[in-house]
Amino acid sequence: MQSDVVLNMSHWIYLLSVVVIIVTMIMRANVVVPSVIGTLLVITAITGNPISGLIGIFSASFVAAKELFNIFLVITFMTALLNSLKVIEADVRMVEPFRRVMKGGATSFFVIALSTYGISLFFWPTPAVPLVSAILLPAAIAAGLPPLTGAMIIAIAGQGMALSSDYVIGVAPGISAKAAGIAVSAQSVADKALVLSLITGAVALGITFFVSRKHFLKPSASLLANWQARASDGTLDEVEHSGSFDKAEIARGMGYEDHANQPQQDVTSSAIDAAKHASHQKRARLFAIVTPLAFLACILIMVMPSILPGLPALRGGDAAGLVGGVAFVLMMLATLAAVGPRNMLDVCPEHMTDGFVFAFKAMGSVLPIAGFFFLGANEATAQILGVPVDQAPGLLFELIVAGQHFIPDNHFMVAFGVLLVGMISGIDGSGFSGLPLTGTLSGALGPVIGMDPAALAAVGQMGAIWTGGGTLIAWSSLIAVAGFARVHILDLVRALTGPVLIALFVSTISAVLLFG
Repeated sequence: MQSDVVLNMSHWIYLLSVVVIIVTMIMRANVVVPSVIGTLLVITAITGNPISGLIGIFSASFVAAKELFNIFLVITFMTALLNSLKVIEADVRMVEPFRRVMKGGATSFFVIALSTYGISLFFWPTPAVPLVSAILLPAAIAAGLPPLTGAMIIAIAGQGMALSSDYVIGVAPGISAKAAGIAVSAQSVADKALVLSLITGAVALGITFFVSRKHFLKPSASLLANWQARASDGTLDEVEHSGSFDKAEIARGMGYEDHANQPQQDVTSSAIDAAKHASHQKRARLFAIVTPLAFLACILIMVMPSILPGLPALRGGDAAGLVGGVAFVLMMLATLAAVGPRNMLDVCPEHMTDGFVFAFKAMGSVLPIAGFFFLGANEATAQILGVPVDQAPGLLFELIVAGQHFIPDNHFMVAFGVLLVGMISGIDGSGFSGLPLTGTLSGALGPVIGMDPAALAAVGQMGAIWTGGGTLIAWSSLIAVAGFARVHILDLVRALTGPVLIALFVSTISAVLLFG
């Protein structure tokens, strides 16, 4: 690799813009405006034409949108499926059987962890937090699990372990891989992130169990009554404008009610015909079984080529396409079961529209941020400027080549550096806004130190999402977990800090040993 790169004004403006964006993240502010200003200045410096800089603001976001639109579609289809399942109450049926095995604090601990992880892996923590809090958490508290411990489990298993790998939906690894460059596949990042997320989650949950087990109580109905008598934290509304990820939907539970405060409804209400009710329950049970089995099959199809190399592997966006296609078919079938064939033709588009609205509310602000960081690689810069690849600068890559003698030739130091950048990027309360930065850094640093860029990207992904996704930052969606569990948000942050930081330390070392 060349080491005689000549740096010009565009390189220094890009570097200064990156520093400004990181400082903005530390200040807990949204980084869209600094990203757009950076894009304008960098492209103006490259072309020498401010008109091109103005056009570049649009072009950068447009290129990012083209590269990431498959992610938006997957979010759309999964949200549409979730909405269709809620109509027939199949989502509730998926978790209700777990209540039967909650006989004590220990069993409740693992049931809450497994159910939260499973739902979050398929649908993100958005439905998992209110669903588990409304249906499983009250039963766990009655079985002797402390509310603070329950909140820690939900945050670690859902907003940490499941969201940081995002293995099924593939939003996070898709963004990381696109930013890292054309040589890095989303599936490679996803596979490594899955391993690291399981290590991080296992360590954090293990520490939590070890520390909390002495506080487990004997099962008693009075425990639930005392918990229900608590005032909630009362700060759910604060989450709406925290960071660039759409926390409002999570905080408000996407339509779920707080079942802990409500008496059980009479399922044989006189307003519902018994036969119709039985048919409704049958449909709910059917989709409560079919839906997780369908996505487990998707996971097997994605994982098996890694276990048995002879099997054909999904390439490019095929993994996201498989998940999206399965979700769309299940959504149509669930809607058909709920409203019949004629009304399905009208209701399915409504679910799709709701899905698009949520997708763009959740991820829309990532586009200009990604557009700026895509300027660090010449493949994306060529698309933004409309020039051949060999004529496009790779600003971040060239900066790193020029300063590679300052970069320690030590995999551990570089991996922890990327982890720290990821954690800093998550300070704004968004686990996703920093992924273009960590992905771009990983794609540039990996070849210099001889480490797999996909592994570095996965490490950065762990830092960004575990921090900003909702385990370490009080102004992230963690505030929703505290509100539903009726514990103080600062108590929850203090309790999570030790286990999560130790777990990230262990998983980063594991990344170097396993993939370095």
